[in-house]
Amino acid sequence: MISRLRGIILEKNPPVVVLDVHGVGYEAQVSMQTFYTLPAAGEETALYTQLVVREDAHLLFGFGSREERETFRALVKVSGIGAKSALGILSALTSEELAAAIATEDIKRLTAAPGIGKKTAERMVLELRGKLAATSDNATTGLFTQNTAGNNEDIINTLLALGYTDKEARTACKNIPAGTDVSEGVRLALKNML
Repeated sequence: MISRLRGIILEKNPPVVVLDVHGVGYEAQVSMQTFYTLPAAGEETALYTQLVVREDAHLLFGFGSREERETFRALVKVSGIGAKSALGILSALTSEELAAAIATEDIKRLTAAPGIGKKTAERMVLELRGKLAATSDNATTGLFTQNTAGNNEDIINTLLALGYTDKEARTACKNIPAGTDVSEGVRLALKNML
């Protein structure tokens, strides 16, 4: 099992990041929450990882904190949610927001994540109630440098990577002020879609 990687970022192409770890390039899919906290290509970073073995592929998923990885692990145990859906949920909601939405049974907030309908959201509440911590993992947030120079094009590209159409993404970004941090912009855009 690959639990954690530390290396130089070779490529950043949402949602994929390639890390060079002592000459071996590891490709990991990351949530947009993690993607926009990573430093630029050529700099060193670390990711907590989860290897998912399927019949047709071995997929590596990367996370900015242990908490995000634990949330991912909990999500994939929910009936009807696969690894890609779980990554989409973690792109739309932080671990803390997800835990709060489940604790308050906020179905509307949960269905804001791409591919999550009302029945799946209700199942998430039922199966995850009391299993997700609503506290942040401050011990791991120092792994990355924050990218605060986000712009609307980065927000639109993130929404496209989440599966929204170009029209939906651009409409959702119309009222977001220029220079808004990308992760905050994605949250605002998803909120605008409700």
